[in-house]
Amino acid sequence: QVQLAESGGGFVQAGGSLRLSCAASGRTSSSYDMGWFRQAPGKEREFVAAVASSGGDTYYADSVKGRFAVSRDNAKNTVYLQMNSLKPEDTAVYYCAARVRGLGMTRTTGFGFWGQGTQVTVSS
Repeated sequence: QVQLAESGGGFVQAGGSLRLSCAASGRTSSSYDMGWFRQAPGKEREFVAAVASSGGDTYYADSVKGRFAVSRDNAKNTVYLQMNSLKPEDTAVYYCAARVRGLGMTRTTGFGFWGQGTQVTVSS
């Protein structure tokens, strides 16, 4: 079992930056591939970024490529999402999750142990 807790959300103007953190607890948390997802009001949860357990491979949604960067520090059991050049359409609740099924790294259904989410609001 893995418990995840996101933090770092907030209110920012367009063009600004935020860094989200996802703290994991559990003895084997560092062995999981980890993902970031987001859900805007009235929309389905969507993939944002993912990082392999080793930290060597990363994956991004087209909408955030070049602006967001995912990383992890396994010594601290923490995954990060650096978000730059934020846009109003990035406004959503952001969740982290651990990959628990052998599906693609961008598949929401392959992830579990969801955190409670952190709100990101970008004003125009």
